[in-house]
Formats: sequence, structure tokens, C-alpha cells
Amino acid sequence: MNEQAQRQRVAILGSTGSIGTSTLDVLARHPQRFEVYALTAATQVELLLQQCLQFKPRYAAMASATHASELAARLRTAGARTQVLGGAEALVEIAAHAEVDAVMAAIVGAAGLAPCLAAARAGKRLLLANKEALVVGGNYFMQTVRAGGATLLPIDSEHSAIFQSLPEDPATWSQRVDKIILTASGGPFRTRDPQTLRDVTPEQACAHPNWVMGRKISVDSATMMNKALEVIEARYLFGLPPERLEVVIHPQSVIHSMVQYSDHSVVAQLGTPDMRVPIAYGLSWPERMASGAAPLDFHALAAMTFEPLDAPGHAQRYAGLQLAWDALRGPSGTTAVLNAANEVAVAAFLERRIRFDQIHAVNLQVLEVITPAAPGSLEDLLALDVQSRARAAQSVQALAA
Repeated sequence: MNEQAQRQRVAILGSTGSIGTSTLDVLARHPQRFEVYALTAATQVELLLQQCLQFKPRYAAMASATHASELAARLRTAGARTQVLGGAEALVEIAAHAEVDAVMAAIVGAAGLAPCLAAARAGKRLLLANKEALVVGGNYFMQTVRAGGATLLPIDSEHSAIFQSLPEDPATWSQRVDKIILTASGGPFRTRDPQTLRDVTPEQACAHPNWVMGRKISVDSATMMNKALEVIEARYLFGLPPERLEVVIHPQSVIHSMVQYSDHSVVAQLGTPDMRVPIAYGLSWPERMASGAAPLDFHALAAMTFEPLDAPGHAQRYAGLQLAWDALRGPSGTTAVLNAANEVAVAAFLERRIRFDQIHAVNLQVLEVITPAAPGSLEDLLALDVQSRARAAQSVQALAA
């Protein structure tokens, strides 16, 4: 078999976001191993155009027909042969395409659920950077992964760290592992007076001290809702009950997460805060390959510190974190309700329609009102998402009045 035939064909869903661009950076370092087969984006025509010209994918897709038409015209002008698709159905088609070997799922929000399920059904190597596929999909998503024979590899730095620290045989996890410990940086307001959180601006909330991320996930990090979603994700990825999932604040973001075993030994994964590390691991697993990230310099490393969640002020700063365990103990589908409410609330904050501290109020109100029936299909999940968003929008409107 020749080298070209041996290369893995990779589709990147959300190639213009931070995870997508980091994935392309890693792939560019290993042209002999990977082929960029398809790229997708929501609205960033210019950046997707440049990516298509550089990597020459077979397909490119945009969320709207208007943006797709613009991209297609500009690619034709440039003499490129990339075929352009448009609409949500295009993402599903690409994710399940017979010639795609691996799918990087990096679309933010519930919009990424349908293509993730399509990739799972088609038995792909699914590199999951989209928290919502698990948070919204829950048991249904994991059942689809198993039924399709897909290989599910976490890309979030925390979940990749856990995956690297667990025993190789998943059948032994519940017996050999005491608990999973997710680390959290604490975001930009870890030492801020909780009484002043009502005055936080979107610009302040998006200024993460360690990571370069999109606006929505940056706000989630500031509220710690990002960590709440990661707790939910860990529950479904690794199968441990909620009471065996723990969060500790580690401001330096050097230890990305830990696993405590039944003998109380702890295995941790360390590295520089660079998403190219978990991306490279997911692409090359079970092997390893160069990521482009700087090595960890222990001689220059500052002291590593840890703070419990019950440290003074943290209960007020991170009120939403407890909702993870509450939602996991609720009826099946409750985590989807929480995710939808939070997306609406964060969007309203970024639009300056509600205050930073009111994000939690919206989430709490929606969880109190909606008691879901167990979702048994994608349609059930999407209907629950729509219902939860509508109720969250009402809460936002009331708070903004």
C-alpha cells in the first residue's frame, strides 16, 4: 500500500475556531500521516477560504447557503477544486462520509450534536471537542457510539488527561478507580470580590488567564459552568457515578486532571496549556506524535497550588458548578436542559442584556420549571433543547425588563 493510501482522512467540524485551527496546525506537521478531507465553518468565509487554499480539502461546508455560495464563488475565482456544501445537513453528510476516517468535532453548542451522532453511527474515530454532544446527548449518545462501533476519544484537555491516566481496559475502571479529579483554573475572577461580579463586562469575562478560547467558552470558564459541563461529560465518558467525580482549583493549569486509584495513589497528566497536545494524542492514539507545543520546563515552573471549592468566596463566584451534580441526579435529559439554558444566558450576557451574575439565575429558573421525559432519539433531544431555550429566553426577558 502506498503512502498516500495509508494517510488518515480527517474532517474538521468547526475548522475556523480555536480547536479547529489548532488541529490544522498539528495536521500540517504530519502531512505523511494525514489528509485534510473536509472543513466546515459557520460564518467565517475569509478564514475558511484561506484554509481551503492551504490544505485543499475535497469538501468544505458552511452553515448557511448564503455563506456557502460566497465561499464557492471565491474558491472558483482562485481556481480551487474544493466542493462546497451548505446547511446543517451538509455537516451530517461530511461526518458520516464513507471516505472519512476521523472526525474532529469542534462545533460549539448543541449545533454539533447531529453530526457527532452521524459520525458515531458510521463508526468513525470521533475526536470529541464538543462538550454538548455528551451533555445534551447523554446516554443516547453513548448508546449510539457503542452501536456504531465508533472510537470515541476526548479532546478537552481535562478529559484527555483523565483518559491518559486511566487503565487501558475500560472494564476495570469502576473497580480500580476511586475517583476522577478534574482541575479548574478558576478563570479570571478567582480572587475577585464576589460582591462585584454584577459589574463584570463581557470583555473582562473573556480574558482568560491561561487559555485562548472563544467567547462563549471563556464566559463559561469565568462562571465555572465550563467545569460543570466537563463533570457531566466525564460522567458519560468514563462511567463513574457523580459522587466519584471531583473538582479542584489549580490556577496554573499545568496538571490537567488526575485519577485517584483504589489504593489512593494518584496518576496525573501534566503539560503546557496548549490544546495541540490533546489534539495530537487523539489523532495519533494509541501512539504519540509531535504536537508543536513547547515542552514543560520544570526549572522555570512556578509553584503549583490547589484550592478547594469551599475556599472563601468560591461558593458565590462559582454558584453554577453544583448544577452539574444536580442535573446528573435528575431525570434523563436534565443535563440537556441545563446546557440549553446556559447557552441562552451566556449569549444574553455577551449582548449586554443581562448581568454576569444573572447567568446562574437563568439556569436555575429553567431547571426548576422543566422536568424532561427521557429522550430516546435525536428528535426528542432537539425538541427538549428548543423547549429549554424558549423558557430561558423568557427568563432573560424578565431579567432585562
